[in-house]
This record gives sequence, structure tokens and C-alpha cells, in this order.
Amino acid sequence: MTRTPTSRAQTPSAVELEIIRASLSGIVQEMQNALFRTGFSTIIRESQDASCAILDADGDVIAQHVVLPLHLGAFPACTAAVLRNFGDDIRDGDAFLINDPYEGGSPHAPDMAVITPAFHAGKLVGFCASIAHKGDIGGPVPGSCSGQAREVFNEGLQLPAVRYQRGYAAYGDVDRIIRANSRTPDLVLGDIRGQLGCARLGERRLCDLLEKFGDAKCSLAFQELGRIAEARIRAVVAGWADGEFTAERFVDDDGVELNKPIRIHVKATKVGDRISFDFSGSADQTRGPANIRPPLLRAACAYAVISLIDPGIFISSGVLRAFDVQSRPGSVLDPVHPAPVNTYNPTVHAIVDVIFAAIGHLVPDRARADGCGSRSIIIGGRTTSSGKGYVQYEIVGGGAGALGTGDGASGTTVNQSNAKIAPIEIIESEFPTRVLAFELIKDSGGAGQFRGGLGLRRRYLNLADARFSIRSTKHVIPAAGMAGGGPGRTGDILMRPDSPDCEHLPSRYADYPLQKGMVFELQTPGGGGFGDPFDRDPELVLADVQNGRVSPECAAESYGVWLTDEGGTWVIDAPLTDKLRSQDRTDQTSTDKIRRQI
Repeated sequence: MTRTPTSRAQTPSAVELEIIRASLSGIVQEMQNALFRTGFSTIIRESQDASCAILDADGDVIAQHVVLPLHLGAFPACTAAVLRNFGDDIRDGDAFLINDPYEGGSPHAPDMAVITPAFHAGKLVGFCASIAHKGDIGGPVPGSCSGQAREVFNEGLQLPAVRYQRGYAAYGDVDRIIRANSRTPDLVLGDIRGQLGCARLGERRLCDLLEKFGDAKCSLAFQELGRIAEARIRAVVAGWADGEFTAERFVDDDGVELNKPIRIHVKATKVGDRISFDFSGSADQTRGPANIRPPLLRAACAYAVISLIDPGIFISSGVLRAFDVQSRPGSVLDPVHPAPVNTYNPTVHAIVDVIFAAIGHLVPDRARADGCGSRSIIIGGRTTSSGKGYVQYEIVGGGAGALGTGDGASGTTVNQSNAKIAPIEIIESEFPTRVLAFELIKDSGGAGQFRGGLGLRRRYLNLADARFSIRSTKHVIPAAGMAGGGPGRTGDILMRPDSPDCEHLPSRYADYPLQKGMVFELQTPGGGGFGDPFDRDPELVLADVQNGRVSPECAAESYGVWLTDEGGTWVIDAPLTDKLRSQDRTDQTSTDKIRRQI
């Protein structure tokens, strides 16, 4: 927003600044709630795969309700595309759509942004926006997320910034184009209207705020809130040790070259109150859809910095100004059009993990092991009752990495993947699917003084012929432990798990033919452990065994805690535990030797 000379009377007081800050938070929260309650698809109303934001007239975020942190980078890039294409012709009552990852900043084409300008007293004062995942926008597979896509043209309908409404009236042509390119057009258009409704709500609330305090005072407050966020980060960074820190992580594969892990490398340089992240050493852009665009790279860095400094910080573009990011054009983190990008999330998780690995030790109380990454399964077909197309899209978590202060959470989404697991009741009532099992996987958390979180097992019975796709990670390369902690268990996807014909699919796969009556099972990864497992309190190991999180065998082999069963109750055998923990741990047969002795 352009700065102009102001009088002292226009400068907000500390009390007014706090009221404006709380009001902005309330507005974006209300927008978010409205979207979740009016969404047509389970993706929005159940999994909550969407975010809302308010931006100033220059397209900088002044407030965001962070359900999905990556959208902090996506909102400015998408709004910049609107300003670039319509800057001289934006009017009250307009609405714009964009989902092109290269023209704007959408993580992938299914993430469609709806952006509306906010006018007060005839002047453009900002934008209200949301980004929400669409169940299907075309492409070769249901759900539009092909793990074998080789260019963005395989990823569904690509909309540059287009005008969706003028004078609050819809352009029907855009709706017809979207309808013609989706397997579930009613759901997609219904979700877009929900986004439009929450944006109009945001406009009204923002204008109420401007009416209360005045345009000039609010403009100064918006600038000051961004400055405070930037200054808060810089002040904390200034207390860290100066230096250069490097780390690397690997993504399983890109879905096309299955035996080729993807290197994500960072060189973090900290000098004074400034930190920079150089990812130039990362792999070249991939043939498959593991690439991400620079707006997501910056947002992933912002997420990691916020997590390390102050998870409660007020979210605005001021956060993005507090650090520097460098990437190499033509790399997996800065690909050249039309490189595919639709299964981007595993790469983003590797970015977050590598930043924590590089500088987490500078903030010991926030250091952590790697988590499970992210995954979604997509099943598409036609219902037997109506013949209409359906897309069952589920986001499923796993184990979080252990902290330096406690165990990792089990059965949860981690890092920037903050969406919810759809309830079984919803899945079974809306899709031809039955969930046969939904449980934690014993021994899947990495061993450590603090244990990694457990992964999930979710087993399904398919009730109609359909097409299956998965985009996942850490099925080959496990979540790494930290400070001597062990890795988490890897994930898996099994077709006909109890049959001699059982198949294990890659972590990215598209268009597997599901047959009616077929059973399949998703096993999600566990988080890495933190610290030496033999330093874990034996009582905590006993509690894990009693609660079904760790097996007695794992207690002995991984933690050096020997348990005996006394009348159906597990108890610690202190002498044997002491003996186990004093063994030469490079000798892999030490536990077997003690078993033979007793």
C-alpha cells in the first residue's frame, strides 16, 4: 500500500493497533469458518484444505488464517497476477479466479484462488482471497493429481488470472469452461461459490473496520503490523550464533524415475539479525511432478522460521521480508515451465526438515526429528445409483518427529500439511467404500530418549470399480531421527494385502484399477526419534508397551528395557534391563545372548 504523509492524529495508538490486529484475525477466521460451512466437497468441509487472507492494495498479505502455511507465499503471487493483468480495470463487485502455478502462485492447479477487491469510499483498499483444493479439474486421472505427470498440461485445467464476476454478476462462460473440464462439476462450482461468499463477507468486515478507524489509520496499522512481525523475527535471529550451516534430505522419487531419490540441500547463513537460505545445491528439476515453484519455497522457509521462533506470531508479508531465499533456475525448487508440480508436498516437507536439521540446534527447545511427510489417496469412479462421477479425496497423516522435550504426536498431519483426516462416517456415507481398520501401527515411531509418533493403518474395502491414485512420501527413505534417535518406520500402500497377489505400489502412483470387492491398505510412516533410546526412562517404555505403542521385543532391542509378563501384566526386570543397557551396542546379537541366558 502506497505510503503518504500522515498527521499524528492518524497514527494508531498501541490500544488501537491491538484492536485492529485482533479485528483482522477475527475477519479471516470468520471468512474461514464461512468457507468450511458452505463447502460442497469433503475436501473443504471435512478435511479443511483451504486458507483465507486479506491483502492490501499492493497485494501484500496483511492477515491470514493459517490452516495451510504454504498459502502465505501463494496469496501474494496470485494477487500479483491479478494486478498485472487487470490493474487499470479493477472495480467494486469484481471477482477473479486463478490456479496456474506459473502465472500465479498456486501450489498446483487443483488449488484455485478466488480473489475479490475491497473498495471503501470509492477507493481500492485491498483484496479478500481464499485458496481451496478442488476435487477434480480434469486431466488424465480422477482428482487431477497424477503421480506420473510429465508436464503441467497433464495436471488439469490451467486458469491464468481471469475475471469471474463484474458488478457482482457472474460470467457464465467461465463456469461452463470449468464444468466441461471436471468429473465433479457441481462440487467444484459449489466450492468456488463458497469461496466467493467468504470473500464478500471479508469485504464487508474490512470496510466496517475502515469505517471505524479511518482509511489512513488502518493503512498505517497494517504497515506497522507487518513491521512488527519482521522485527520480531530479526530480534530473535540476532541472538543466534553467526555461522554457515548445511544439511540435506532426500525425497523417495518423482513418480517417473522410481529409483532416483531427489536431493534437497540448504546452506543457511546467519549474520547479525539476518538469515538466508540457499537451495542452489538441490537436484535439477524432475521429470515427474515433484517440483515446486519459488512462492512455495519461500512459504516453506517462512513456516520453518515461524516454528523455530514464535508459532503465535501474527501472519503477514512482514514475515517474508525477515529472511532471504535463493534457488537455482532449472532446479526442483525453481523449475522451468512446463515442468510438472502437482505432487509438490513431499518436496516441501523435505525443505522444512532440512531447515530444522541445519539450524534446529540453534534453538534447542524447538529442535525436532523428521516427521511422516504427507499423503493423499484419491479414488474416482461413478456411483451405481446415479451414474454421476465422484472423487474420494483423503488426506492421511502419520507420526510426528520427536522433540528435544517430548514424544512426537501419533496419527497426525505434520509441518505445513495441516488438513484433517476425513471421518469414517463421512467416507462411508458418501462414497462406495468401507473402512475396515483405522489404527496406530505398533513400533512405527523412531526409538529415542523421546519416541517418534506412530503411523496409521487404514484398510478399505472397495465397493465399486474405480481408479486409484496416491501421492505420498517416506515409503523408501524413512523419517530421520535426531541427536542419536532412530528413524521412523517407512510407509506402504498394499493392494490385496492378505492375498498371494499382494502388490506394493510406489509412493506416487496414478490410475491403478480398483475392482469391486478389492481390499487395499495404507500404512503411513512414523516420526523419527530424538536422543539415545537407552536414555529413555524405562517407566515410559513400560507405559508404551502397556498402551500398545511399543512391543516387548522392541522394548528390549531398541530401548534396552527387559519386560516380563507376570499374570498378564508387564513389569520391568531391573537387573536384566541394567545388563542389556550395559552391553556393547555395536554387537547386534547382544539381546539374543541375554535371551539365551534366561
